[in-house]
Amino acid sequence: MISAMHKKRGQKGFTLIELMIVIAIIGILAAIAIPQFAAYRKRGWAATLNSDCKNAFTAMNALIADNPALAMPPAITGPCPAVSLECAGYSQTTYGGVPVVTTVVGADINNYTITVAEPAGANWGLLNQPTAVMAVTAGSSVFTAAKP
Repeated sequence: MISAMHKKRGQKGFTLIELMIVIAIIGILAAIAIPQFAAYRKRGWAATLNSDCKNAFTAMNALIADNPALAMPPAITGPCPAVSLECAGYSQTTYGGVPVVTTVVGADINNYTITVAEPAGANWGLLNQPTAVMAVTAGSSVFTAAKP
């Protein structure tokens, strides 16, 4: 009987036990990897908001340097009007064709706030800090990073 379970000479292939062990190993690896993948995605989305906010701040500094008479922070208005962040090199990241929400508000070029939030309807699930904010007060900037 035991000799019947051994492979005959020249016969090739895997036994059922070997295949079941491989499937169990793949299942264990998937159970570990899938939750980590969700966390990686959230960190990536937070990094997107943070980099967009810093890019908008850099564009704002370039715009102020190019236009010393600029009194108010410009709004995000689209492709290159006379004085805008787009003309200074800022372009919003898009998700599914929808750009991130970038707002610039303030009293003057020394006191303003740039806020970048996820695109409408994206549902990225950033619960701790869902927006990236660059606040400029009296010419001094403070960055608050988005966090998953």
